[in-house]
Amino acid sequence: MWRFRNQPCDPQLDMIDSRQIASCHAEPRTLPVPLLLFACIATASAVSAQVPDPAPPVLQPVQVTATRTAAPVHSVPSAITVIEGDRLSAPGLSVNLSEKLVGVPGVLARERQNHAQDIQVSIRGFGARSTFGIRGVRLYLDGIPATMPDGQGQVSHFNLASAARIEVLRGPFSVLYGNASGGVIQMLTADGAADPGASLSLATGSDAVHRASAGLRGGGPRSDYTVELTHFETDGFRDHSRASRTSLNARLKLNTPGDGKLILLATGLDSPEAQDPLGLTAAQLTADPRQATAAASQFDTRKAVRHAQLGMVLEQPFDSGHALRLLGYAGSRNILQFLSVPVAAQGNPLHGGGVVDLESRFSGVDARWTLHRTLGSRPIEFVAGINVDRQEQRRLGFNNFSGTQLGVRGALRRDQQDLVRNADWYGQAIWSYSERGTLILGVRRSNVRFESRDNYITASNPDDSGEREFSATSPVAGISLAIGSRWNLYASHGMGFETPTFDELGYRPDGSAGLNLGLEAARSRHLEFGAKGRSATDASLEVALFRADVDDELAVASNSGGRSTYQNVGHARRQGLELAIDAPLAGDWRWQAAFTYLDARFQDAFLACASGPCAMPSVPVPSGSRIPGTAKS
Repeated sequence: MWRFRNQPCDPQLDMIDSRQIASCHAEPRTLPVPLLLFACIATASAVSAQVPDPAPPVLQPVQVTATRTAAPVHSVPSAITVIEGDRLSAPGLSVNLSEKLVGVPGVLARERQNHAQDIQVSIRGFGARSTFGIRGVRLYLDGIPATMPDGQGQVSHFNLASAARIEVLRGPFSVLYGNASGGVIQMLTADGAADPGASLSLATGSDAVHRASAGLRGGGPRSDYTVELTHFETDGFRDHSRASRTSLNARLKLNTPGDGKLILLATGLDSPEAQDPLGLTAAQLTADPRQATAAASQFDTRKAVRHAQLGMVLEQPFDSGHALRLLGYAGSRNILQFLSVPVAAQGNPLHGGGVVDLESRFSGVDARWTLHRTLGSRPIEFVAGINVDRQEQRRLGFNNFSGTQLGVRGALRRDQQDLVRNADWYGQAIWSYSERGTLILGVRRSNVRFESRDNYITASNPDDSGEREFSATSPVAGISLAIGSRWNLYASHGMGFETPTFDELGYRPDGSAGLNLGLEAARSRHLEFGAKGRSATDASLEVALFRADVDDELAVASNSGGRSTYQNVGHARRQGLELAIDAPLAGDWRWQAAFTYLDARFQDAFLACASGPCAMPSVPVPSGSRIPGTAKS
């Protein structure tokens, strides 16, 4: 991905938005990567040579919170990208996070323009196995999890119009966030303005696309507020792809005595209709890319979502270098989805039906204590915290037919109460061991427990209740060293884990009753080396080499009849290179480039199922096979 812009530049912003002037995407064959990188470096060097010794710009340090400390991004021993400024605020039709993640190395965000299915996000190949929702990547909105304790997350309630910044953390330090943390994406809401004001944004496009966003921002010496309401609707590019959604994000900050602050948060999402045109084969796509499948029309495949959440964050410093941070949240999320499961498949008495009615309630607390001291006359910061999250959901399943009528709620086929909860503690130390060096050590102990109670028991459908518990210790260490005044080198290593989600535990490959409680959590080992540099002319270069080895990798065992089942397939490896360049050109033009090389493969051979149910897998998958859903570059 490469792009240019020409507009007044704020020297305090690290990132810019390409849409202001032009944006283009090049396939690797169009411009070879080595040539692209050479052009970037040569251009930056040429500009530097042409400008006669300008005074170095005074840049405000970009502070990041992803490592649980307000540290300058250049000194953190991990790959972190901060998206802010006009890259976030550009006008247009953006409603999905994937549009803002373009150009972040290591991140693959697939926007399928299907609003009945969440975007697909993977970081360095983690999360690639998910066909819906986001797995393997931790998601946060103002510090509040958008990922449930089982590792399943969604971002449909992220209101981009209210965002001040997005932080993307990749590599070993992600493991400090616990289960399913192959990477971390956090969106932070903008502060209120000193001068109260209102904003209104309207946009429209082809296929009856409309977006309206209204905002209020204001404040004073003791408080400030931000409120953003956005409505989006479209008839869709494809047949049977109409969708609408309304989202709300509100933030109130109150200053407390002693330089503390109390932040109150509220988010809401109402998506009453999102039609699903389903997938096309290559032949169907070539014949008519706008068409929907026959099954989409027959079963009127669609999805409705309603989400509401409240949160509170208290940050209070005390004397002698102590500080306390308390976070609490609670919310609900209801989903009603009509699938295209064939009627014949639902003849199996163990089948859960083709209509999913899911009511979820979730809550959590996080308490964190911070202490600032000195060690060897150098500053050191200690962080210790406890984190508890809980999700309780009632999952109902119904036939997606009644008599000969398709696409309606039919007979009850599933009724279960699911509970997943985690209880974690974590600690870390950040020591500036010299004027040029930073050392970070951290550890997290996690316990994740799944419980399921089956309320739908018949003569041909036995009690499928069950429970399973996973525990893991995730240590991490990183060190950075400044070389001169322009470069920082770093190295980091960590160990993480990822449990199967409730959806992945839901079915057994052999078709028998009960949860697939034999699944193990995947265990990972991460290693990263990197360099971050910035020239006197405000050109920056970031390079990261990474490798992650996973034992008990989770992969699909079978996928048929509306059911996906999963299995552990042994060892897998993800390794590669990330590169990001941001350099000024003449005048107000800037050059940005991002490149990722990812080699993600299964290291062990295994057997998969051609169809399900499948008592004995028979399809060989040889060692060295690429992990599905990952892109090489």
